[in-house]
Amino acid sequence: MTKRDYYEVLEIDRDASEVEIKKAYRKMALKYHPDKNPGDAKAEEQFKEAAEAYEVLRDPDKKARYDRFGHDGLRGNGGFGGGAGMSMDDIFSQFGDIFGEAFGGGFGGFGSTHSRSRRRVNRGTNIRVKVKLSLAEVAKGVTKKIKVNKYVGCEACNGSGAKGGESYSTCSTCGGRGQVTQVTNTFLGQMQTTSACPTCGGEGQVITHKCPECAGNGIVKGQEVIELKIPAGVTEGMQLSVNGKGNAGARGGIPGDLIVLIEELPHEELERDGNNIFYNKYISFPEAALGTSVEVPTIEGKAKIKIDPGTQSGKILRLKGKGIPEINGYGTGDLLVTINVWTPRNMSTEEKKSMEQFMQSENFQPKPTTKDKSFFDRMKEYFTS
Repeated sequence: MTKRDYYEVLEIDRDASEVEIKKAYRKMALKYHPDKNPGDAKAEEQFKEAAEAYEVLRDPDKKARYDRFGHDGLRGNGGFGGGAGMSMDDIFSQFGDIFGEAFGGGFGGFGSTHSRSRRRVNRGTNIRVKVKLSLAEVAKGVTKKIKVNKYVGCEACNGSGAKGGESYSTCSTCGGRGQVTQVTNTFLGQMQTTSACPTCGGEGQVITHKCPECAGNGIVKGQEVIELKIPAGVTEGMQLSVNGKGNAGARGGIPGDLIVLIEELPHEELERDGNNIFYNKYISFPEAALGTSVEVPTIEGKAKIKIDPGTQSGKILRLKGKGIPEINGYGTGDLLVTINVWTPRNMSTEEKKSMEQFMQSENFQPKPTTKDKSFFDRMKEYFTS
């Protein structure tokens, strides 16, 4: 199923501010909330779709990638993504503040069906790592395994923070709901507000005996080997996100994300500019005058190209499709080979005499025509063709 544009989902312009994005999501959350649409599967999907859109557009890094590359820039063909696959519990736990604003007061308790799902869930922090890629890896895509130092769930207490995983009890203040409701009398009538329970901090449970291994946090320092599937066409400085591979959340919370920063290693001979690859090939004056065949490096190995007789210095030869593919899979750049005629700096006496004879020949006098375009004209021609 094709994903809809996130801006279309929230019914906002692409230049919408952070406040406008949040306001738009609040509107959609109210419209499609499961409590307002009981048993309506389509409304529930639209509710999740709006949450996914908001999860991406509220994050500056994810929003920048989405604005530039669309959905493919988030997924990356290998598990990188925004809010895809969010469950109802994820939505209520991550965006509880918005639901508090939208449903917490003045709606006669609207939203009570999911009151138990809106316990505060601790979210782990994100981890940033840098991955270095060769030009060949950028061109083809690559799967890499990296070892990440991170916080993981405590095995002794199964991440609960309670000794033996069982030393906790239901919070007596909120009755396990994680929230307390307060009714205030105003000149408009009674106003009902809901907030996190001050006793359990919104978790609904109170630990009676802390786990000695993690000191009640439910997380300890550890390591994890993570497999990264990096798509072809990534660029220097691009950030990819792997959902749920960051630090574990305290006491069974939601893990953060792993943010992967792409760094390109320089190639010995080739230079990248966007999706095109450039190479400078030097040939001798006789080769330029008589014509020849030469080998040039490509991302995948070597390629042989023909130099026509009378080739002028600065001529650009294009090998189509030998560059970098677009990250969304549409189109591939070219390899542009600039021919440079090498002028000898030191010549023997005999060589000088031969060159002096050539200078007297009419064929060796410069006679440029309209076909002999300037460097800038040639570059303009290749980038607009």
